Amino acid sequence: MKCINSPAARPRAKAANAVLAALIAAIGLAGCASFEGIGTDKQPAQAGDFTTARSLSDPNPGAPNGQWPGSDWVRQFGDAQLTALIEEALAANPTLQQARARIGAAAALAESRGAPLLPTVNAEASVIRNQFSSTSIYPPPYGGNWYNEKKAGLNVGYELDLWNKNQAALEQAISSQKAAQASEQEARLALTASIVSVYSQLAAQYAVQDILQRTVEQRSSLETITADRVRTGLDSQIERNQSRTSSADARAQLEQSAGQIVLLRQQLGALSGKGPDRGLQLAPPSMQNLATPGLPADLPLNLLGRRPDIVAARWQVEAASRGIDVAKARFYPDINLSAMIGFDSLVDANPFTAASKSIAFGPAITLPIFEGGALRAGLKGEVASYELAVATYNKTLNDAYADVARQIAAIHSLERQLPIRREALQAAERAYDLARERYRLGLVSQLTLLSSETAVLAQRQSLVALQAQRRDQQVALYKALGGGFDAQQAGLAQAPAPSR
Repeated sequence: MKCINSPAARPRAKAANAVLAALIAAIGLAGCASFEGIGTDKQPAQAGDFTTARSLSDPNPGAPNGQWPGSDWVRQFGDAQLTALIEEALAANPTLQQARARIGAAAALAESRGAPLLPTVNAEASVIRNQFSSTSIYPPPYGGNWYNEKKAGLNVGYELDLWNKNQAALEQAISSQKAAQASEQEARLALTASIVSVYSQLAAQYAVQDILQRTVEQRSSLETITADRVRTGLDSQIERNQSRTSSADARAQLEQSAGQIVLLRQQLGALSGKGPDRGLQLAPPSMQNLATPGLPADLPLNLLGRRPDIVAARWQVEAASRGIDVAKARFYPDINLSAMIGFDSLVDANPFTAASKSIAFGPAITLPIFEGGALRAGLKGEVASYELAVATYNKTLNDAYADVARQIAAIHSLERQLPIRREALQAAERAYDLARERYRLGLVSQLTLLSSETAVLAQRQSLVALQAQRRDQQVALYKALGGGFDAQQAGLAQAPAPSR
């Protein structure tokens, strides 16, 4: 074993001491560029920061604690065509393709941010024809003559990540990637809910069309009765023209409904990503009305991991937090280790000889001392980005609770309105039947009959609209509850709250 005072060990010891001294000096001088006074006390909100007990009460109090919507919640509407259309849209919709492309870009960035944590190794080989100057550093016989310089070597470099700058940059990129993945899930949910909502409107419009078709038939029958009454002298041409007008009005409303159906079909085609004609190929919907399930237990707490928009915003906070770590690490010195081994020869035909061997190694230290405030400005920008991300997350969380509460309140109201509306329709239909019979016998005027029929038409359309609205609110509630998304299962569980 060689002692430190041996001739062979002495140069290495001096070199090591020099490197250590330089490192200590660099760390000591790091205070020249300081981030003192730059920071934030902003923190992401917690579920307990919001009061929700009354607004998030169960719209179906008699039901036991419900479950979170499953990923197959659309199948509950019992329309296979709707399910197939959504699957088609999830594969072809351009908005989702954009979201997937953003995930790919974020993943590539994460890969690039991980590269500085590993050593770099490069191979190099060259042959250069040189004529050295006779009046420069090369003495005769090299000066003034031509030589072939032959080089071959291996270069190794490694940055010591003592301040976790590169690790924080990698974590920032990974957080951004997870935010992009959660955003893609949010886009999927929004697309699914949009298709179900438009499809529900189409189903409602077909129901309205059925009502209008019956109205056309009723007014055509009324027109025949009026013609008979005119012939018997019970009515005049005034009543006949009124009957014709009401019949034409019913036909016009029927055509308007048909046009609305075409527009809704084209909208569904566009949402599918296959163009508006795709919607024209659909059969009339046959959606079932769903009963309201019980709400999940401890909904306010678990909502944080069930809505992809909340999860995406939370990962954006994490990414911004790591951005602050990167900015702070830039205030400290960068230490890079490098080494080279190879061959370099001017005179030998074969450069790969022991005499041509070339070796170099050592550290390089870069220390920010005066940078015109650029580092402090960069850190301030990262802090501002973090505070913006926190505010965005808090707003997203607050809006999410308000969204769920709004859907629950609407369902409460609709559940109370529906039986009343059915009762009103039954009363209007009885009144119309009586008026129609009395008109046939000549006991009431045509105006009375038309008024009764108008009331029936209005009540039928109101009930259809209310049922469609109830179905839409159910869709909106499923969406507000995350539509079956689970951050834990998706590998996107929220990171612990960072402290700055």
